[in-house]
Amino acid sequence: MPQIQIPSPLRQYSGKQASVDVPGKTVGEALAGLVSLHPELKRHLYTDDGKLRAFVNVYVNDEDMRYLQKEATALKDGDTISIVPSIAGGCGVMVCRL
Repeated sequence: MPQIQIPSPLRQYSGKQASVDVPGKTVGEALAGLVSLHPELKRHLYTDDGKLRAFVNVYVNDEDMRYLQKEATALKDGDTISIVPSIAGGCGVMVCRL
């Protein structure tokens, strides 16, 4: 059964669990199973029209699913799905001349 890693900011919506084992043959099925178990996660992962939010990155065994087959990416037992929310903010770079 695939395991979904829950990032710290979303654990309050998953019963404080760091990971959840969810059945699914594809990433989409596994994520659907996750939000079925923990409905409060849905608004953080999906838009109102059911699309995965743009700032939510999903990795399958350390590979970005966007470069695989997106939510249709096939899973097998032992696969790890990691949800990685993007972090917005600025980072200024200062160049100093001596």
